[in-house]
Amino acid sequence: MINVQDDEKAPFAERYVGQSTAQISAAEPAPPTIFVAHSGAGPLLPAITASLPRSYRRGGYIFLDAGLPRPGQPSRLDLLREENGSSADEFLNSLRSGVRFPAWTVDDLADIIPNLDDRMALVESLQLRARDFFTEPLPRLDHWPDAPCGYLRTSAAYDFWLAIAEERGWPMVRRDLGHFPALADPRTTLDALLELTALL
Repeated sequence: MINVQDDEKAPFAERYVGQSTAQISAAEPAPPTIFVAHSGAGPLLPAITASLPRSYRRGGYIFLDAGLPRPGQPSRLDLLREENGSSADEFLNSLRSGVRFPAWTVDDLADIIPNLDDRMALVESLQLRARDFFTEPLPRLDHWPDAPCGYLRTSAAYDFWLAIAEERGWPMVRRDLGHFPALADPRTTLDALLELTALL
């Protein structure tokens, strides 16, 4: 699992892609590789894998409770607006007033991450983002996907993206594990990923 912490300043997406690519290359996973993107990493997955050598064998892509790549260069706010226009407008107003996101607390996550140490570690790792993070254009997509795709939905908040995956004919697996399934129930999460991998 790659946890990128080197994208704290602009250009955020470019820094995230570069650091992710470096960490994948250093790990030297055995090909063909199944790439799994969670949450906000989903729209960046094509750019990450495109930065790897062409000889790198891509076995497939799994989006785990994640937003999906979209044509052009939409911002994160554009993707939220596509998902729910009214929520995006409210969110933008909050950002304009100086609110930063995500500002979850240990108590906020108690219902979906049972282990207190896991919750504390997650909250400590959060990077609070301002408006420029959410309005930055994301990398352009070219010739993607170049391998089979699947969707693992673990919370109802991502049903919008699940429906798009279904329209595209991707295999799907649903589990009600919350948005941080690897922390909530790692065994069930792994089994779901393996089930979906077999369908790619």
